[in-house]
Amino acid sequence: MSTGMVLIVAAVVAVVVVGFVAGTAVHRRRRAVLRDRFGPEYERAVEATGSRRAAEQELDARERRFAELEIKPVPGEAREQYARRWMRIQEEFVDRPEAAVRDADELVAMLMRDRGYPDEGHEQRLRDLSVRHGRVLEDYRAALEVRAMSTGKSATTEQLRGAMMHYRTLFDDLLADGEPTGTRRS
Repeated sequence: MSTGMVLIVAAVVAVVVVGFVAGTAVHRRRRAVLRDRFGPEYERAVEATGSRRAAEQELDARERRFAELEIKPVPGEAREQYARRWMRIQEEFVDRPEAAVRDADELVAMLMRDRGYPDEGHEQRLRDLSVRHGRVLEDYRAALEVRAMSTGKSATTEQLRGAMMHYRTLFDDLLADGEPTGTRRS
């Protein structure tokens, strides 16, 4: 082989290696961004799909869908009304814990609708919330589980109290999250 040919082959190999290293770095950076953005929901998606690649595609799809939604902040007066309603629900807990948990669930659902989250079923709601509220979704899932138990009167007062705390975590997160997003296309 001539010296010129060796240099060309070496240059091609160097370009391939640099491309591979750059691609790997971009992929690692994207994975870190997804992990940071989705929090525990990232690992939940990996477990549900069975692979990191499939999970990352799923999370990318959630982000794309979320970008299409018209999520809006809660205006100041409405924010105060929501806060007052939450306080009444907390007071109700003393005498009627099951009813308070039910009312907390309904208030959180109302807040989501008012913010612009579509009501397309439980699983879709969780996927939509995961984009901006992934770090509190475990709290919401736990609250929903106790809520389901409470309809059959099988939840303890301590579990109901925990559900109220979990609903409060998501409620506060939703109420505080105020930047409008998306450009909903009709």
